Amino acid sequence: MHTRRYLRISSLRMRLMLGAVVTVSLFMLALFPALQQVFTATLEESIEQRLAADASALISAARITQGQLRMPEKLPDEEFDILPARQLGFIYDNKGGLLWRSRSSENVTINYQPKYDGHGHDFLRAKDTQGREFFIYDVEVDLLRGQSADFSIVTMQPVSDYQSMYDSLRQQLYVWLGLALLLLLGFLWLGLGWGIRSLRSLSAELDDVENGKRASLSDEHPRELLRLTRSLNRLLDSERQQSERYRHSLDDLAHSLKTPLAVLQGVGEVLSVQPDSAEQAHILQGQVNRMSQQISYQLQRASLRKSGLLRYSVKLQPLLESLLDALGKVYRDKRVQVSQVFATELRVPVEKGALLELLGNILENAYRLCISEIRISAHLTTSHCELIVEDDGPGVPAHQRERILKRGERLDTQYPGQGIGTAVVKDIIDSYGGQLFVEDSVLGGAQFRIVFPLNQIDT
Repeated sequence: MHTRRYLRISSLRMRLMLGAVVTVSLFMLALFPALQQVFTATLEESIEQRLAADASALISAARITQGQLRMPEKLPDEEFDILPARQLGFIYDNKGGLLWRSRSSENVTINYQPKYDGHGHDFLRAKDTQGREFFIYDVEVDLLRGQSADFSIVTMQPVSDYQSMYDSLRQQLYVWLGLALLLLLGFLWLGLGWGIRSLRSLSAELDDVENGKRASLSDEHPRELLRLTRSLNRLLDSERQQSERYRHSLDDLAHSLKTPLAVLQGVGEVLSVQPDSAEQAHILQGQVNRMSQQISYQLQRASLRKSGLLRYSVKLQPLLESLLDALGKVYRDKRVQVSQVFATELRVPVEKGALLELLGNILENAYRLCISEIRISAHLTTSHCELIVEDDGPGVPAHQRERILKRGERLDTQYPGQGIGTAVVKDIIDSYGGQLFVEDSVLGGAQFRIVFPLNQIDT
């Protein structure tokens, strides 16, 4: 099976330029023969005028004596008398009989028979016996110096005399049309750049909206783009309003569930002090805790969903310092040593709340399971951002790494919880198009490596 590959041009400017190149090239290809034909017609017109002037010179020199044609020994145009000359002259009677020829035509045998038919004059081409082509001007004379006459005055000139001029013309046309094509394409490239400047401005505004630097797109764009920008602004407003309503609904849901769960928890505590109900109370409390954690998980999963239009970027170090300060107080007895390996100004393409929840869950696990050392590293490339959290704890066996990413699954059972923290982390990473890898660390424990795509579009 053969795979077809199609040329994909992502730049609008390049697409327009390609279309312009094809159009202009076709125009130039059509213009070349037209210009060549115009020049040829103009040149042949000048040749006809030149041969007509030669014929007039022959008419001026001709005499009729006693009904016979007489030509002087020396003609006004001396080229007719020079043997190697290019100008040829002939005089025929009304029946096509040759009466006179110039000395320059003595070595030329051309198969031409004039027709004395009252058409006045003709301009045409003919070949001699050697295949050489000639321009021919044939004019009929009815009156010569006041005397009746019926002659055909014919002048000729070889086409080869103008062949070099034809070739030079063709070369000059190629050169000048090529230069004109390059110049025109250069102007088109500049014009297209100016024309799509508004699209670049629109793209820059969209980047500002995604990065949170502006709330909406401006109306300072060509009218052809205003409908698009206003539609995008309506979409942005709709998304913000929907997000706000969603957040309020989640807050209301959390508040409405908090009181019933607290009541059930209180009932469980009351029942737990009664010997006959201790077992049922333990089951009730376990189920209430499970319901509370499951509700928290679903609320977190929904509230941390990535926006469809906005692109976030948060500075890593300040957020990480706040998390480490809080976890250091919780696990101060372990005296964990935390090393940080990343640039001070590094930013992560994730919303602040989502990144706080993600790192909070991973670092809490690292603090809880490590022996004494944790290392946090991060770096950016042209296509992605990578975060790595390592510890020197027991690690995660290779055959169980997939299982801990599932909600409710735990490897350690000595600590309380329902095992949903890592699942929340996985959901956040998936919502941003990232990937989570659980690997072995050089510190001896587990390594959680997170890769986020930058999702940047070149402009």
